[in-house]
This record gives sequence, structure tokens and C-alpha cells, in this order.
Amino acid sequence: MPNQISEKELNDIRQQMLKFAELQLHHHELAEDLVQEAFLSAFKNIEHFKRKAAFKTWMFAILKNKIIDYLRQKGRFVLESEIEEEDSPNTFFDEAGHWNLACTPSNLKEHEEKVYTEEFWLIFETCLTCLPAQQARIFMMREFLELSSDEICQETQLSTSNLHTTLYRARLQLQHCLSRKL
Repeated sequence: MPNQISEKELNDIRQQMLKFAELQLHHHELAEDLVQEAFLSAFKNIEHFKRKAAFKTWMFAILKNKIIDYLRQKGRFVLESEIEEEDSPNTFFDEAGHWNLACTPSNLKEHEEKVYTEEFWLIFETCLTCLPAQQARIFMMREFLELSSDEICQETQLSTSNLHTTLYRARLQLQHCLSRKL
């Protein structure tokens, strides 16, 4: 474990990971299992942590892969090409519903640490928790887990039009919240 990570910080990261996993899986025990698996994997592979990203980011990447592996293993969705979304007037998101690269700083490499500052992610998390649970879950499935529309529809039992409406509303609410708080 990196020497600058305290036990309190590890507990905080674990709680955030658990919250995210529960949001995606709707099952507390399963979320606990996958978070535990992510920590075990991290401890076994700590020599691969190159410190190019924050430790928390690395841990969430491991958890993200554990959740995706679980969902795919269950065979709960069929992979198909992603359906294009309706155009929306958002400035933070592109037509596919992903972060709009035009909204990032032009010298992102130089300012990567600023983008990942604790303050931004605290504000983002606050905005995310203000969303209705289903909207937050679907937004995270799209943006963090990078699932396709078809995969999300299969997992959530939503029609494509309901998915697009939910994503649109989530983006608008997040955009409004981030604009007010940043």
C-alpha cells in the first residue's frame, strides 16, 4: 500500500467504492464482495501501481472492472452496437452522452492533477447524490462503466427512449448543479 495512504483515507475510499457498487448492483452483500475483491486485487498487484493517477482512481478502476466482469458473467445483457442518442443542447456532453472533449482545458496533460482534485470530485459527488437514484445509476453506467445503450437498457429494463430521456435529464441536472457550485 502506498505509504502516504492512511487507514482513514483507505476507509473513506472503501465507503465511496461501496456506495458506488451498491448504486450499480442494488445488492449490499454483492457490492461488499466486489469491493473486497477490488481491494484484494489491489493488494496482490500493488507493484503495478505506477502513481500515474491517484490511488483512489486506481482503486475505482479495479472496482469498475470487477463490476463489468460480474455483469457480463451473469449474462444479463447482449452486446450490440450502441444506438445513437438524440441531439441535446448540452455543453458538457457530446452526442453520444460522454464528456465533451471541447469542455476540457486545452492543456489537459499539464493540468490533469487539477481536474482530479478532491474539491472537484466532492462537488461532483454532491451533485450526483442530488440526482434521483435511477438517474445517478444510469449516468454512472454510461460514463463510468462505459456501457452501451443496449447494455444499460437490458440491465435496467428500460426502453431506449426512456434511457435517452433519463440520461438527458441527468446531464441537465448535473450541468445545472456543477455550474452553480463551480
